[in-house]
Order: sequence, then C-alpha cells, then structure tokens
Amino acid sequence: MRYRQLGSTGIKVSEIGFGAWGIGGNNNGAVAYGPVDAAEARLALLSAVDAGVTLFDTADFYGFGHSESVLGETLKPHRSRVVFATKCGMLDAAGNQDFSAQHMHQALESSLRRLQTDYIDLYQLHSPPIDLVTRGGEILATLETMKQAGKIRAYGISVRSPEDGLVAVRDLGFDCLQTNFNLIDQRALDSGLLRLCEFSGASIIARTPLVFGFLTGQYTATDDFAPDDHRRRWTPGQRAQWAAAPKLFEPLIAGEPQTPSQFALRFCLSFPAVSATIPGMLIRQHVAENTAASDMGPLSTATREQVVAIYRQNTFFAKKN
Repeated sequence: MRYRQLGSTGIKVSEIGFGAWGIGGNNNGAVAYGPVDAAEARLALLSAVDAGVTLFDTADFYGFGHSESVLGETLKPHRSRVVFATKCGMLDAAGNQDFSAQHMHQALESSLRRLQTDYIDLYQLHSPPIDLVTRGGEILATLETMKQAGKIRAYGISVRSPEDGLVAVRDLGFDCLQTNFNLIDQRALDSGLLRLCEFSGASIIARTPLVFGFLTGQYTATDDFAPDDHRRRWTPGQRAQWAAAPKLFEPLIAGEPQTPSQFALRFCLSFPAVSATIPGMLIRQHVAENTAASDMGPLSTATREQVVAIYRQNTFFAKKN
C-alpha cells in the first residue's frame, strides 16, 4: 500500500480508502447497496487494516449512523492506525439538509459516540449548496471552532460538482474535498479542478471510482437490484450505459495482470491532486482486489491519455427528459 499527504492537513492516508456507505446497509429504512452480511462486513474492515488501509470514509447519513457504529465497534482496537473521515449535514434521501451550527455540533457529538473516539480526523460537509457555505461564514466558523476544540483534526467538503469544488478551493480555502472522479466521469479534469488542486496544494478524495460497481464489468443492462439498493433508482437506460462502459477500456487492460476494477482505481491515482480514492467494499474479496491496485502504481502517461480520449469520444450519462 502506498500513502499520500492529505493536502496541508498533516494527515497521511492510504491511496486506497475504504468507502463505508455500503456497510451502513438498510438500517432504519436507509438505502445503500441492499442487504449486508454484518459479520462479513466486519471481516472486510479488519482485512483492510491488515492490507494497510488507513482511510475509512463514512457519514452519519449512511445507514442513519449504522456505518459509523460498525466502524467504531470494529476498529476501536486499531484507532491509532486509522483515519476516520465522516460527514454531516445530510438528513434523508430526499435531500433535506441542516448545516446550522447547532445541528453540526450535535451531529459531531453523535458521530464521536458511534465511532467510539474522542476526535475525528477529517470532518466533511456532506454535499451542501456551495452558495450556502459562502454566505455569512457561520459554517466555516463552526468547523474552525470544532478544530480549535480538538474534536476534529481537519475539515473538508464533499462537493456536489467539480464546479462547486473550484469555489471551495479558490474562494473558501478548503484544502481537502471529495468529488466524483472515474474513467467515465472526468469533469474534475475538464473543469480544471485537478489542476487547481495540484498547484494550490489542495487534495482530492476521489469518490465513485467504480461507478457504483458498474466499472467492475460484473453487471449487465438487465441486472436487477434489491428494493433497498440505490442503483434500482437509476433508469434502465442509464444502467445500460454504465454496464457497457467497461468494454471500451478492455484493449487498454489486456496484456497486463490487472482487473477492470484495478485499472479504474489506478486511473484515479494517476493524478497528483488525488490523495486517495474510496471504492465501496463489502467483503474481503473486494478489499484484496482493490488494495492490490495501489502496488501496481499509476497508469503510464500514454495510457492515461488514451483513457481521456475514450471518455471524450463517448457519452456515459443518459439525457434527462
């Protein structure tokens, strides 16, 4: 496992982090990736620690606290070795949010309790409207208060779009942010966000590196999903486009001992601005496959340029009616 600095936070993280949305399951009616084997999820977390994973990314919204609870219960003996990154502000699947100082402080205390720790390494705003963060300064002041109190080591933002990321870095001074970035969603590259972060010293945690599993090559356009699996909410047309995408990159993968998932993760890690990528992992096999991508290193410049060319020659998102 290789490690990178998380912006100017002074925190070093594993290139491959553990995306913990899925292990939150359908607790309290939450929607994630369908039923979860709790025992296997805990074994996956422990195998990740053994593989050198230090970054564990979650949110109080994932399983309405259940993801944090599983992390806290399982990783408490390893607290000194792991980086807990969690998020606040998202209330429900309908998109209701609360970034008031009162709610953020309450949310932080709840996250600390569930994670069974007295500090959180990285506390992130969960997809707020960027104009809300820019107005008044209360949100940033609240985060700074938490940091000064020693309850968080650093703070960041999970942005709705790369354009919001530009504002977060350029105008608000965030030096750590999450954004979508993968083989078939390269808006962070096209918008100049990656370039801005590289030159400013800010860092990106690349989320959705496997596009909800579709870049593994294991799904087809006709696959069905459990009622509590969020992928069922996407249109058949959109799922078909994502399921077909891996075939476009097969010529670049052929000839090397790597899986489609490993190739996809290596692409994300081919950009200096990306400190880590956080594939969702539910079982030990996911952990073994994904963590091995770090040792393979980034893609060559030539291969990376071919990936970008394929992306720009194709459409991967269905048009909205």
